[in-house]
Amino acid sequence: MKKALVLLVLLVVAIPVFAQEHVGAGFSFAAGLGTDLLPNPSDPTKLESWSKLALQPEFSIGKFGIGLDLMLRFKLGTGASAFQVYEPDWIPQAGQTIFDVYLPKILYIRYGYQWEDPFYIKMGSISDFTLGNGLIVDNYSNMRFLPRRRMFGMQLGVDGSLFGVPYVGIEALTGNVTKLDVIGGRVYVRPLAFMGKSLLGKLQVGAIGVYDRDPYLYVDDAAYGTSYTSTLPSEPLYVVGADITLPVIQSDVFSLTTFAEGAREMNNAMGAIAGIRGRVVHFILYGAQFRYFQDDFIPSYFDANYDLYRADRFVYIKTHTPAGTNFNPSWLASLGFDLFKSSLTFKVALDAPFAWIQDITSDNSADFPHLLGSLKLARGLIPNVDIAARYEKFFLGKKTGGNVWRDIISLRDASIGVTVSYKAGTALVSMDYAYTWNPTKNNFDVVSSLSVGFEL
Repeated sequence: MKKALVLLVLLVVAIPVFAQEHVGAGFSFAAGLGTDLLPNPSDPTKLESWSKLALQPEFSIGKFGIGLDLMLRFKLGTGASAFQVYEPDWIPQAGQTIFDVYLPKILYIRYGYQWEDPFYIKMGSISDFTLGNGLIVDNYSNMRFLPRRRMFGMQLGVDGSLFGVPYVGIEALTGNVTKLDVIGGRVYVRPLAFMGKSLLGKLQVGAIGVYDRDPYLYVDDAAYGTSYTSTLPSEPLYVVGADITLPVIQSDVFSLTTFAEGAREMNNAMGAIAGIRGRVVHFILYGAQFRYFQDDFIPSYFDANYDLYRADRFVYIKTHTPAGTNFNPSWLASLGFDLFKSSLTFKVALDAPFAWIQDITSDNSADFPHLLGSLKLARGLIPNVDIAARYEKFFLGKKTGGNVWRDIISLRDASIGVTVSYKAGTALVSMDYAYTWNPTKNNFDVVSSLSVGFEL
């Protein structure tokens, strides 16, 4: 734990050294008063409404930025309990340390941006981290336990070109710095970098590895609201793979990147993808993949909802070992729009096996069509309104006996998130709502948050 603290201190001291662009400095401040639905500290099986006062100052200069999340959740009563503070926000609970509680008060510390800068780092809340081309880690997020608990993670990228060595680079992530539970990385080389900006000079060959030291880490913890019952003891889990990526065309009118990636999971199940992605005339995003998965292989094992389903996936991977070498072809197609300088973005992706649904009783999501969609409307497109929505549906057709289109509107096996805010002058009203299917409870987990405040 001391190492985690030392790492944080070094980063806070060192990152400004990289921030040599003393332009674009800014400061913003948001404050809000609202309510959260949280577990009762004395009886976590019961949910209660707690008032909250939230302060979120943010500061940026050049590529460096820092934001804080200072929140007081409380209840007003009478007599001896006239004012109650939600203790899990300030006092470590069972299995927690002081760092688990206080590091997440830092909303983020960042320098640079992924895909844009030869050096980038972000610590705090992570919403969409991908390694390679997404076969192993795709849009991983450590924010699925909000508003109950915020986690402090890290994502890092260093390209050798920063030091005059364009042949190598690394990317790394951890979902929780204090626990170092999910740890992943990608090391890549550009073997033909001596060819400069030519086509082959951009070729990347990478190796990926991701390790989860305890898939049951958040099980039966009131702070995270997860539960699972299994007779299988927990043990470390890993997925390894390799990729090759080649940006073929990079222009303002049209871009095209080709790639291939393979992976092997702990149960020896293997999978591979090959595909293309890019943009057309700035605002059209596209992607297509041919996929080839062995029985019981789970694609994008570490995805946006991994922390919610990690125990279920661990049990599946431990109890399903491929009996032979049978591989099943499948596909993925994605399309999106990025309009008005990202004021309006919409993305949708659908993947499914070519053979459609062969076994309606299968517990492997890769055996069924899978839909993921997101929509963002930045403030200004609709006056004073911000909207962000996300819909993901697994096991399409399982409940309806193969009727995929009918099952799309069913909320079973779905994860839905909506954030809406309205600003009038400095006043700001925000609403967060998350609706996620919990296969352990065979029911839904509902999380909601409402706040009223101001933003400068």
